[in-house]
Amino acid sequence: MKARLMSAALAATMLTAAPAVADSYDLQSVFGLQVPSIGPSPVKWAERVKLMTGGEIDITVHGAGDFVPPFEVFGAVSTGAIPMGFDWIGYWASTIPVANLIGSMPFGPSPEVANAWMFEGGGLEIIQKAYDPHGVKVIPCHLVVPEAGGWFNKDIETVEDFKGLNMRIAGLGGKALARLGANTQLVPAGEIFVSLETGRIDATEFSAPQLDLGFGFQKVAKNYYFPGWHQPSSWDSIIINMDVWNGFSEDQQTIMVEACRANIAYNLGDQIHQQAEAIAAIREAGVEIKRFPDPVLAELRAASRAVMDEEAEKDPIFKEAYESLNAYVERVGEWGQLQALPR
Repeated sequence: MKARLMSAALAATMLTAAPAVADSYDLQSVFGLQVPSIGPSPVKWAERVKLMTGGEIDITVHGAGDFVPPFEVFGAVSTGAIPMGFDWIGYWASTIPVANLIGSMPFGPSPEVANAWMFEGGGLEIIQKAYDPHGVKVIPCHLVVPEAGGWFNKDIETVEDFKGLNMRIAGLGGKALARLGANTQLVPAGEIFVSLETGRIDATEFSAPQLDLGFGFQKVAKNYYFPGWHQPSSWDSIIINMDVWNGFSEDQQTIMVEACRANIAYNLGDQIHQQAEAIAAIREAGVEIKRFPDPVLAELRAASRAVMDEEAEKDPIFKEAYESLNAYVERVGEWGQLQALPR
């Protein structure tokens, strides 16, 4: 009798100590997983979520095209065809106009100010309103440092040099260049190199030097221009089908957001660390590193402001975010001015 009681107690102990069965989910990125910095980013987020939930949530991350083409990820998450995605927010601008502003605001805030506005200044609450009708939860999860101005096989000395130029450029920056006479188009990341090599496009922008170097653009373009006026900071995000999101506990939802904030901090450090070596390697490949002339930047700023004003008139959430972000930059700007050190 005593032995039976001990066996029963041991069995109960083993059942109690058994680990919880993990809930498994698939996530598809719009990027290949081998792309520097942004490729591993959702993988690291999934690892953090698994760790912080004690193994309760296990997310398998898939690269571009594993389930659907890259530009169809948002629609697939919205319908529930896939539960989660990882994106550059600006890719969904045709469906969610404010995504253009968050993905790339020309002459916009620095990464640290963009981060503060998003999580402390009300930004996330504004943009979520645009995602709600599509049944998608958005969590900003990767903050990209200022990008390069782009790769060109001609010199850019005046804004006239943009006229007739076939350029891959995304977001509001593309609309600004179109106003100045460029022929702009959006090409998926994995197709940019071939498009530039074959002459389908004359110029391209993609990201910061670390990523651009990995794509090999230095092999097919001779000029690399700065600054990245079109994207001083930009966001990649985790998107989750809202029914899936609502199935998580409040603690699990909090963990997912906090895992993204940890992801942001990690990736900012990694990106800053990598840029100097990348620029040196690009220069060693024979590419000329240049800056756009100040008069060209002034014209680009004017064109960008006109584009954003027009977009704000078309969409109320874009307008709300635009006004909120500008007001936030103005409000916190004094801090930077007071702390600026003489050179």
